[in-house]
Amino acid sequence: MKNLLKSLALASVAVTLATSVSAQERITYKSAKTTSSYYQMGVQIAEAMQAGTDGGVVVTVEESQGSVQNVMEVRARGGDYVFTTPPALVGLAQGGKAMFDGKSDPSFDTIRALFPIPSLTMHFVVSADSGVETFEDLEGKTILLGSGSFGAREGEKYLGLFGLEGKVTLADSELSNAVSALKNGQIDGFVTAGSYPAPNVIEAAASTGVRVLSLSDEQVAATKRTPLTIPAGTYAGQDADVSTTSLPVVAFTTTAMSDDTAYLLTKTFWEQKTELGSAAAWWNGISPDMIANITTEIHPGAIRYYEEVGAPLTDAHR
Repeated sequence: MKNLLKSLALASVAVTLATSVSAQERITYKSAKTTSSYYQMGVQIAEAMQAGTDGGVVVTVEESQGSVQNVMEVRARGGDYVFTTPPALVGLAQGGKAMFDGKSDPSFDTIRALFPIPSLTMHFVVSADSGVETFEDLEGKTILLGSGSFGAREGEKYLGLFGLEGKVTLADSELSNAVSALKNGQIDGFVTAGSYPAPNVIEAAASTGVRVLSLSDEQVAATKRTPLTIPAGTYAGQDADVSTTSLPVVAFTTTAMSDDTAYLLTKTFWEQKTELGSAAAWWNGISPDMIANITTEIHPGAIRYYEEVGAPLTDAHR
């Protein structure tokens, strides 16, 4: 009898453990290179998911080479895959356009959004001593754009849009040198794109004193990008709001993910957002209004949560 009771007890423990393991959701989250702020965000999301579900969701963060790769990997991934990319890139993939020309795949049509994450925000940063207060004042100045990044490409485009092409000296250096070059007077300013508050802008503002240029409504419209406001006080010496542009970034999955899992991830993200913001200020810029920046379909499980809380949804989201 004792042996029988012991066997039953052991069997009960085994069933309990098996149930616990099967109930645990394991997610792979792919965002960017380990040196980027977006990789740091992935780690923070992983921690938030574990805390918000009492360990019910375990997220493994993987390094990636960027948004295009993240989308392409949809072809070989399953229902446990979450990745980040701009919604516009998903639209290109589903339309077989631009970098996805000739690379169309039916799996691209299964991509669905979950929730927004901090946007790539354009910063035009000039030293306080440069005398630059508007974009027109950049004429004759030396600006560092860097190379190969979204911010560098976008910055060059804006110089052309605002009539400054050929009127600004472009420094031949990498963006990683921007703060020291600004401090040493080698440049008058630099352009960077990243979620605000951006670490390099924080450093420049603290060590040198800077001004982040604000775009007019007409300039924002000319860029055809999403408007964004950097609140006053974000950076040292910033006394007023800064109007600029952004490229929205969103966490996506596919229809291979169950509705219940998508619901849990979305619900946990929003419920943990305050804690995320306490740990890193860039999460404080996220609000339900940013759901409007999602231009693709949203996962049915996420829609269930948004309907429960009365979040703004459009017909295009369903």
